[in-house]
Amino acid sequence: MLDLGCRTGALTPHYAPGHAVTGVDVDRNALEQAVERLGISTAWADVEEGLPFEGESFDVVVAGELLEHLADPVATVAHAFRVLKPGGRFVGSVPNAFRLKSRIRFVAGRHPETDATHLQLFTPAALHALLADFDRVEIRFAVGRYVRWHPRLMARVQVFSAQKPG
Repeated sequence: MLDLGCRTGALTPHYAPGHAVTGVDVDRNALEQAVERLGISTAWADVEEGLPFEGESFDVVVAGELLEHLADPVATVAHAFRVLKPGGRFVGSVPNAFRLKSRIRFVAGRHPETDATHLQLFTPAALHALLADFDRVEIRFAVGRYVRWHPRLMARVQVFSAQKPG
């Protein structure tokens, strides 16, 4: 399993048990902390520039809360596609930037996103377009007290899963 943008490994323990995990990040200090905390393998890389792995080397690539921080998420998704084995899964999450709270902020004349490090805002359609080379793309809405009443408007996060053809 390849964990893109793993930082110190904050999300990694949720899916690492029973899996060999390699974490990738652009922050060398964060990678050192991930190794100390979790004992995972790590590799330094700028995920927009490329990944230092052979093609078709991973069963799963994870991009949890990463794509919204990138200037070129299309390049990162292409790199993830390259390193995935045929039939492998690309999974991750992005903020639901068009949830009700963000829409209210926009109507009030403020930017819908409060995190200045978020360079991208993804609608479900934009996320589907980003994952166009994959099969079996699924997007679900998660996280939030009122998600059960209206997922698209109330969820804080869009969680995605896609399968590499083959």
